[in-house]
Amino acid sequence: MNRLKLTYGSVLICLVGCFIGLGTANAQLVMTPDNYLGPIKSELQVKWPKNRTINLVFHGHSVPSGYLTRGIVNTLQSYPYLLLKKVKDRYPFAVVNTITTSIGGEQSQKGAKRVKKEVLVHRPDVLFIDYALNDRSIGLERSKVAWEKMIRKAKAYGTKVILMTPTPDLKENIQSPDAELAKHSQQIREMAKKYEVGLVDNYAMFKEMAGNQSLEKWMAQNNHINTLGHELVAETLLTLFWEEDSSNKEPNDL
Repeated sequence: MNRLKLTYGSVLICLVGCFIGLGTANAQLVMTPDNYLGPIKSELQVKWPKNRTINLVFHGHSVPSGYLTRGIVNTLQSYPYLLLKKVKDRYPFAVVNTITTSIGGEQSQKGAKRVKKEVLVHRPDVLFIDYALNDRSIGLERSKVAWEKMIRKAKAYGTKVILMTPTPDLKENIQSPDAELAKHSQQIREMAKKYEVGLVDNYAMFKEMAGNQSLEKWMAQNNHINTLGHELVAETLLTLFWEEDSSNKEPNDL
């Protein structure tokens, strides 16, 4: 599996460089098998009348749903929809849908029960799974069973799967290897390797950021990222859709 090292000062130049000044700090945020999304990226470049709709489906809890604080749901500023805009900027001829099947407060056991009837029914080309924040309520063993069930079903359907480690909870010490989210993050990394699917390591990104400053500016409440946090996640997800030979091109030059 190939690992893509992201440099905050270059990849997230405006977003991170302007707001938090991490310079050239590196973090391994994205891991995918060789050319994992290559067929999807190729299809995103096909022009009418030979193109087709590409469905990006986001399955999880309140964060991908867009919950901020006090029950406010900012759907269009959540990372699934921010990613849609960024993908469309990069692939102007593509027809792309963002579909959220996430439910606030849900953990992966309940999410796994919905995969066949409520997720795969949308014919996802790429499925993003983000449940770890709420999986602390069911523990590592039960959540592993649920995640593996979702991964196997999606792979059998022919869907590309991207696993996501959690965004922070300020009530935990993100620097501690004994934190519950740290343990769930490691389990997610291991599942990505086992099943040869994609990984976006949000937890590693926020952990490195926390070494330089408080994470509060990225949080709407203790366990929900704010709009700036969603922007960071969307920028990281966007790297999955880069073309290997076009990293220095502007989106409209593709």
